[in-house]
Amino acid sequence: MTSYDQIFDAAIDRLHEEGRYRVFIDILRNKGAYPNARCFHGHNGPKPITVWCSNDYLAMGQHPKVTEAMEEALHDVGAGSGGTRNIGGNTHYHIELEAELADLHGKEAALIFTSGYVSNDATLSTLAKLLPGCVIFSDELNHASMIAGIRNSGCAKRVFRHNDLDHLEELLAAEDPDTPKLIAFESVYSMDGDVAPLHEICDLAEKHNALTYCDEVHAVGMYGARGGGISERDEAAHRIDILEGTLGKAFGVMGGYIAADKRVVDCVRSYAPGFIFTTSLSPVLVAGVLASVRHLKSSSEERDAQQASAAKLKDLMAEAGLPVMKSTTHIVPLMVGDPVKAKRISDILLAEYGVYVQPINFPTVPRGTERLRFTPGPSHTEAMMHELVEALSEIWDRMDLELRQAA
Repeated sequence: MTSYDQIFDAAIDRLHEEGRYRVFIDILRNKGAYPNARCFHGHNGPKPITVWCSNDYLAMGQHPKVTEAMEEALHDVGAGSGGTRNIGGNTHYHIELEAELADLHGKEAALIFTSGYVSNDATLSTLAKLLPGCVIFSDELNHASMIAGIRNSGCAKRVFRHNDLDHLEELLAAEDPDTPKLIAFESVYSMDGDVAPLHEICDLAEKHNALTYCDEVHAVGMYGARGGGISERDEAAHRIDILEGTLGKAFGVMGGYIAADKRVVDCVRSYAPGFIFTTSLSPVLVAGVLASVRHLKSSSEERDAQQASAAKLKDLMAEAGLPVMKSTTHIVPLMVGDPVKAKRISDILLAEYGVYVQPINFPTVPRGTERLRFTPGPSHTEAMMHELVEALSEIWDRMDLELRQAA
């Protein structure tokens, strides 16, 4: 007889043995005082900590315009949406937000999902199924949600080396010119902090008659004059067929979306199970996002301060000889290269220094490239950064880790 408990125990034991068992830290953020928070993990009562790994990059989840809009919506319409968009959950807030997002990216239409994961999975799987014999070309470092969408489409897949245009063209050229093709890639790759060559990818797409799908989740709100992402900053949005973004990172709330021409959005709206058969986002959340998007369209203050913080932290880490990886964006990855050591550093930072940063291990990054990923925001002060770097330097020395500048 099968022992199910033994199978499940063995699966968890493997994670512990490999040093990549994930521990979720029990915290509460302090409203209006980000990045300060309270930690309930491993001790009695809350302990003050500083958060260094939040994807609420611009602290918009704390912004008065956002919280006030959510409170107003709560008292106006109540908590939940009432159902799926088709049945009872298509509120005026949803309509307004989709119009704002379409405008943000210069597209005809937009569509909101419950998360960025769902928007990638639902859109990629649906579009590819509608294109007979479609072949999807996927960057090797694409997010798990994109990989899931491609897998769920059932289409043929070609994986090209990260940001390698020659390899992408080689793969495109090998297909029949009449075969429907879709190139899926990200603008900012969140674990390395590098950026895709958008125009060059679009050049190849036009040459080989391929659609383009760009995940901008780590860029929307962060780049461009109005927060339209790398595609706005590089003036490439009009060349990309489908732009995908999140409402839970720089915009500070929750949800995901796509922006494209009306027929593409209508197809996804009409065919994607991940959109059709799920309760829509609460109007309270949508109201908060709506306020955030509108604010960041007109304010660059948060973006500028965040970029300055990221640049400063990179410089301080490099000056201390810490192995900070090269990054052209707001992501500050610190290479460790070992899952057990990465977890140990994270534990020491939290227990002894009140610093919260999670280790990034396989499968999020390849084995042997485990790291700590810092996301300094506009509210992280220079004093906080000096304290962080001093703590890291002490731990590196204590654990006899190599001090070096990463290649």
